[in-house]
Order: sequence, then structure tokens, then C-alpha cells
Amino acid sequence: MDVLQLLPSNRNAAPARMAPLAKLPVFWALEGKRAVIAGGSDAAAWKAELLAACGAEVHVYAEALSDGFSILVAACTQPRAGRVIHHDASWSPQAFEGAAIAIADCEDDPAAAAFFDAARKAGVPVNVIDKPKYCQFQFGSIVNRSPVVVAISTDGAAPILAQAIRRRIETLLPPSLKSWAALALAIREKVNAHISPGAGRRVFWEGFVDRAFGPPPELGTEGDLLSTAGRLDAAAAVSAGRVTLVGAGPGDAELLTLKAVRALQAADVILFDDLVSDEVLELARREAKRLLVGKRGGRTSCRQEDINAMMIALAKAGKHVVRLKSGDPMIFGRAGEEIACLEREGIAVDIVPGITSASAMAARLGVSLTHRDHAQAVRFVTGHSRLGHLPTNLDWQHLAEPRTTTVFYMGGRTAGQIQSRLLAAGMDSQTPAVVVSAVTRSKETRWVGTLDGLAEAVDHIGVDSPVLIGVGQVFSQARYTSAAAVPAGSAFFHAS
Repeated sequence: MDVLQLLPSNRNAAPARMAPLAKLPVFWALEGKRAVIAGGSDAAAWKAELLAACGAEVHVYAEALSDGFSILVAACTQPRAGRVIHHDASWSPQAFEGAAIAIADCEDDPAAAAFFDAARKAGVPVNVIDKPKYCQFQFGSIVNRSPVVVAISTDGAAPILAQAIRRRIETLLPPSLKSWAALALAIREKVNAHISPGAGRRVFWEGFVDRAFGPPPELGTEGDLLSTAGRLDAAAAVSAGRVTLVGAGPGDAELLTLKAVRALQAADVILFDDLVSDEVLELARREAKRLLVGKRGGRTSCRQEDINAMMIALAKAGKHVVRLKSGDPMIFGRAGEEIACLEREGIAVDIVPGITSASAMAARLGVSLTHRDHAQAVRFVTGHSRLGHLPTNLDWQHLAEPRTTTVFYMGGRTAGQIQSRLLAAGMDSQTPAVVVSAVTRSKETRWVGTLDGLAEAVDHIGVDSPVLIGVGQVFSQARYTSAAAVPAGSAFFHAS
């Protein structure tokens, strides 16, 4: 059997074509190029400073400069660092000769139109500040870790949104990234001389990237990296693949860890479960092959043996395989079987934990699973065995203890049995209980009530989506609903 052709899926196709773009993002080399700026305002000064920072020779045409602009002109006098040269006159068509870019701050539309037309006639890309119809290009909001540069544009629709996105990215990219990027630039040719193109070189740079998000490089880091490159056996790197078990969380892509995103971006092949959301898969490396190996209770599923065989075959072919599992791979994800199988074959395995569904459910309900007034322990219990039935070896007397919080995973189809077993073990019928289906997803549905209504609630909700059942006194604190807490399209109801 060809282990690469197990379960067809419309999500197993080649990456989709690029979606429409409002503007083409371009990073433009301006070092040593002539740039023209018309106007002496603070807004024009900011554009002049930006161009000078790129190494351009900026020619400013203005009869008067703002105080800030005058300071900038005085500071930017070094040819190699980007100069700002003031011409005490208005611009003329001759100003565009040899220019690579032209920017103006104009008081009115006629002045903007004149500058725009003159620049276009000279074949120079032009931008008139705050006048979109006289702009051939736009400036984005910038995150500067040069040589790493990130620019954000909303096509002029919401500049404040671009600024908010920039602030969020700033928190994700440590300032030390600037030093690591400069180091990469310095050693790239030397590394390429040591390692031939292919998997070996990629292994080196993936290791480099992992370090780049940590502390800044130290004095001897460059030597250490080059030594590593010198020792790296490219042939061994090609033949030795690896597997990373990655927790995709309950569905909301924003709940992925940064390490999980980096693993998805480094993957050659992604074997993903049926419950992994499209939003999570969108964060994967575009070139990675995606294969659905769905496993769902009560449905046709890919056999675990086939998944194991697929991981082994791909890793032995030198691929970096990401086994992407819903929730946390170490909780009811059969990770133990996969790890043991891979280790028997001598294949390296890494594990990236994810947010498990019980934690997501607790957050959605505003409940502490170990609230000290109500519980001294929390248990995660599977709601079905390998055969799809309620496990026969559960200690129901223990599960019925009143000072414990219990969360049943995959218990939708056995909810009635769970209810009856807990009641038979002596649990109070009025013990608070909750049911959450499709937690963190657009169709999330919640029920809050008591144990005696559990089976009826699950019947009402259905079992088409993954169901979590929570039982214990902590759920007396479950909030009913709030506009901020419930995603669009979700539902919430509680026992009357």
C-alpha cells in the first residue's frame, strides 16, 4: 500500500493560488539613489528621514523648513549614511532628472496634480502625502529590525489598524533579532561554502532561527556557528529526517504557541487530524505537503498503524514531518504509541505541546478547574475506549468524589452512560455540569446545568462536533454568556 495515499481530502490539494492583493508589497533598494522631496513640513521631514535611513541622497525643495526638518538636514550630511540636501527653492521639472523616487507635501489638489504629473512624465514613482489619488505607491507602518524589516499596509482604509498590528508584531520580534539577522548576513557566504544546497543547509539555518528568537548573539557565536557548519555532514542530514508532534490547540489559530507556528513553517510534510482547523493550516509553510490522516470517533478513520508507517517512510526519506494533532498531543492523542514506534526506528522526535480542550473550555466559561473553594483535584477522563464504548475499567466511586473536577473528553456518544454511572456511584444529581461542543470555534455551543440534565443536553447539542463534558462544583461559577466571550455563530443555553 502506498502510505502517501490514505485519505483523500480537499485540504490535501496543492497550496491555493495567491488571494487578491490591494497593493504589491515591495522592498526597494535606495542606497546611493537620488530622491526628491517637495515641501518643508514635518510630514515631509519624516519621509526624508525614512529615505535617508535607506541610504538615499535626498534632495529637498522648499523655501522654508520646519524646525524639525532643519535639524534633520543638519544631521544628515554624510554621503555614505544617506544625505539630506536642502534647495532653497520650489521644485522644477529638472529636479526629477536621475531620481528614483519623488514625494511631496502639497497644500491643495492643483499643486498635488502638478507634482504628480511632472514626476510621472519623468518616469519617477511618485507619492503625494495624504492624497491617495496622487500616489503610485504607499508607505506602510514599519517594524524595524533591519536587516529584518516588516511593513504593514491597510491600503489607506484604516491606518490606525496598521499601527495596532505593528505594535503586536513589535512584541513578537525581540530587539536582538536585529543582531541575529546581521550575523546571518555576515556568515551566509561562508556557510554556503561549507554546506551544499539541500536539506543539510536547511537544517543549519533552522537551528540558527531557533537561536535567533533567544538571547542576543555573544562574542564567540559566529565562530561556533561556522564550526557547526564545518562539522555538518550534508549527506547525513539528507538521509536523517525527523518528526515533530505539534499540538494545534482546540481550533482557534490564535491559541497556537509560537513554537508550534515555527514548526509548521519548517515542515516538509504535515500529517493533520480531521479536527485541525483551516485557520491553523493557513499558518503552515506554503510549500509543505499536507496530508489528512483524520481520526474521528464513529467515523471512517485512518488506522494508527498506517499513520505510523507514513511517518516512518517520510522521515526515512529525509523529510521533516509535522504530526499536527488537535489540542495537546500528549493528552488522549495516542502520542505515546507514535513516539515509541518512531524511536524503535531510530527517528528523532520532538514534541510541541498545545492548549488542551479542557483548558480552553475553562477559559470560555470563566471557570477555574481547581478553584480552592470547590476542588482539590482535576481529572481528564476519556469518554470512549479503543472500541468506541465507555471504558470498562473506570473507577466510578473515585470519579464521583464531590471535591474533584472531572472533564470527559470524547464523551458525546456516552453521555447517558456517564450520567447514570456517576449517579449510581452516589454523586448528587444537582452537581453542576457543563457541555461544550466545538470549543473556540465559530459553531461553539455551551450548556450549563446539573448532572441530571446531562444526557438530554448532549442529545440537544448533538455529537457532530467534538464534545467536552465537565462535572463538579467549580462549574457552579460558569458564566452564561457575554458578547466578548462567544464567537459569531455560536450558541449558549442553560437549564431552567
